[in-house]
Amino acid sequence: MPLGSFPSESGSLSSLAQPMEKISVAVRFRPPAAVDPSPDRIWKVDDNRISLHRPLGTPISGVNFAFDYVFDPSYSNAMVYDLLIKSIIQAAIDGFNGTAFAYGQTSSGKTFTMNGSEEDPGIITLGVKDVFRRIEMVCDPTCFLARVSYMEIYNEEINDLLSFGNQKLPVHESLERGIYVSGLREEIVNCSEQVIELLKLGEANRHFGETNMNARSSRSHTIFRMVIESSARDSMKCGDVSNADAIRVSVLNLVDLAGSERVAKTGAGGARLREGKHINKSLMILGNVINKLSESGKQRGHIPYRDSKLTRILQPALGGNSKTSIICTVAPEEVHVEESRGTLQFASRAKRITNCAQVNEILTDAALLKRQKQEIEELREKLQGSHSEVLEQVILKQRNDMHKSELERERLAMELEKERTKRAALELCIKDQQKKLEDLGSLSTSDYASVSTQKKGFATMFDDTSVSKGEVLRTPNFKPVGDDFVAKRSSSFMELDSSPSLEAFGNTDDEDLWMQLNKGCITDLDMLQVTPDMKCRPLPSFRMPHEPALDEDATTKICHALATECDFNKQQLEALREKCTIMESECTLLKDKKSSLLEALSLSKQENKLIKAENEELVSKLNEEKQKFKELKEDIQRFGMTFVGKTELQVALLTKLKAMSEKIKTLKVPSPHSVGVSTVISLHSNALLNRQQETSPRTSIQANNYGTGVGIPLKQRIHVFRFNTF
Repeated sequence: MPLGSFPSESGSLSSLAQPMEKISVAVRFRPPAAVDPSPDRIWKVDDNRISLHRPLGTPISGVNFAFDYVFDPSYSNAMVYDLLIKSIIQAAIDGFNGTAFAYGQTSSGKTFTMNGSEEDPGIITLGVKDVFRRIEMVCDPTCFLARVSYMEIYNEEINDLLSFGNQKLPVHESLERGIYVSGLREEIVNCSEQVIELLKLGEANRHFGETNMNARSSRSHTIFRMVIESSARDSMKCGDVSNADAIRVSVLNLVDLAGSERVAKTGAGGARLREGKHINKSLMILGNVINKLSESGKQRGHIPYRDSKLTRILQPALGGNSKTSIICTVAPEEVHVEESRGTLQFASRAKRITNCAQVNEILTDAALLKRQKQEIEELREKLQGSHSEVLEQVILKQRNDMHKSELERERLAMELEKERTKRAALELCIKDQQKKLEDLGSLSTSDYASVSTQKKGFATMFDDTSVSKGEVLRTPNFKPVGDDFVAKRSSSFMELDSSPSLEAFGNTDDEDLWMQLNKGCITDLDMLQVTPDMKCRPLPSFRMPHEPALDEDATTKICHALATECDFNKQQLEALREKCTIMESECTLLKDKKSSLLEALSLSKQENKLIKAENEELVSKLNEEKQKFKELKEDIQRFGMTFVGKTELQVALLTKLKAMSEKIKTLKVPSPHSVGVSTVISLHSNALLNRQQETSPRTSIQANNYGTGVGIPLKQRIHVFRFNTF
């Protein structure tokens, strides 16, 4: 697409972030100046790896490097450009900042790589031609504007190579323009031939010198900078609302560094020695910056960008907003092995640096309003569409989970209460069993003692000689007997009255006889028997000491059974206690889960409220921006009407002044008064032109990069460009 102009509206800078990417590093070997007869050490290239070997092929430990590309002497500048730099040129067209620079010792081929020759053009020339070729190939209705500048850093002083008297320029930094060189001349260009002519002019003003190692040695660092601005003409027709009225500004830096050198090899002295000191100092600071950037985040510390003008200007390219490629040139001769090793170590450290390249855009007020409107619509769709449904589903799911957890907690609480009731009943049962066991043990002991005492009483009673037969045959008293019947048995026998002997009665008996025998007491005849054969309530079982322990074994078995049952009940109680503990822990977990669900629900509600608040805030901001835009449009219309009126008045005055000057010129003999009048007329006309330029709209497009001339009004630059063209 042809170069053109952009909308002259003030805007704000924005950037589209991209992921982090590493710096591309390549190594290039120049052809050897002379063939070494018997070198002790030689460099060996194996694909993308470089290693140092002995003459017999033995590798030297610790000297082994790997890079993105390794170019041997057979590679031309065009091949190096295609593999390493072409992608940076395309990125610059797309709105990314790009930087490429050559690093190495003196006489290693840096200037040849960057500038080249007539037969083999360098990277700068190839890059400039590629920029304009790619601009012509752009199919979109995009308008481009290119500006170039050329500077050198000589003895830590910045000189403008396109303006002979523009020297010792300062470096400044601002939020709008970033890092830039104040006072640097910029030329608007529209073809590659114009840029090449400017490059030739800059090379003529550059400092060169002769040393023992190079007949034309670069004594300064040069930076060729191209600013590319692009804007879509009919972005609204294409349907791209976000890019409407957005201007992309990218900066392409192509740097040719002076080579590091040793005084013992170059033989420099005087001015050349001072130049070498400044060159080595700036390259050393560049190496320190590379070392700091290659370290991890915690160990990095302060990065000394400000210690040198070179590192200060290249700060965006080193760990900043730029796509960067480094070409390290190496001399293959054995005499330069140590310098080559240092260059390869520098390249190896630079390979670990990462940049975050971004598309730089300048948004006008209209583009900013359109983009904000689009974002508001997207947020509104999210709130009204699937996003709100998802939030509602999440909230409903959380509520269901809470309800389920509440039911589960209630169920577990009921089971826990049941288990507690069962445990209490079991404890009561165990206590009853233990009480029975204790009573049974005490009863066994008391029964044994009572039986022994009663047997002794019987023996005494039957052995007593004072007891008669009538006492033996006496009718017993069958009154209810208490628990202490055995102990009181002997006394009951003693209270019985003696009955008459059997010989005193006849063979028959009647009721009178029984009444007489019983002293008037009515007795059941079926119950009358002889005392020895009397059937009475059996006594509690007892055993004599000399009898076998049958009853004691039975008691022991009963005790053992009861003890076993007690142990079983205790085990069951312990199991129930463990189960109760588990249920209590589960209940606690459910309570915690319920609290977490409540917190999540509250957070979801808060997030929903925040989204609604943001939506309302964006709507209010949109209304404010619309009002501002409306006021700005009215101001521009009023200003335009005023400007048109003033322009017409100035044109009329200028026409009158020209007519007066023509009349004065027609006079044959000029007088001092006429000379003064013409001078006044010319001065007045110049003042009118200056006032017209001052009253013209001054809206500039500022790029987020270093350099000067970025703040020049775009229409003024285009006006100058068109004026020069005509």
